[in-house]
Amino acid sequence: MEPISLSDALDSFTDRWSPRIVTAVNDYDVRIAKVEGEHLWHVHDHTDEFFLVLEGELHIFLREPAGERTVVLAKGSVFTVPRGTEHKPYAPVPTALLLFEPTGTLTVGDRHDDVPDHVDATTGHALT
Repeated sequence: MEPISLSDALDSFTDRWSPRIVTAVNDYDVRIAKVEGEHLWHVHDHTDEFFLVLEGELHIFLREPAGERTVVLAKGSVFTVPRGTEHKPYAPVPTALLLFEPTGTLTVGDRHDDVPDHVDATTGHALT
């Protein structure tokens, strides 16, 4: 393995909501993604979902037992959506993310709304 420049990796693709696998740690993928606009409401039943904002800003709408709320993540902020929590990411501006999820985790979760054309339902793509 060689070191990977995240900025070079992000420059290698333009697709939105279509993560690339940068590396693996044990049974987890480290993914990067470019996002803008809305994702979709979805739930990961068996895993938490970790977000780190590398550039831009991410809003995550959450449906929790106490009601709905929104967390706003600025550049450099991290947040973990607990397993079983319905959520919908939204980026008001072009945003770059680093995600940490078990290998094979679908970007649209285990349960989700209809997948819009601009969202890639994938377990991540290899960097090219």
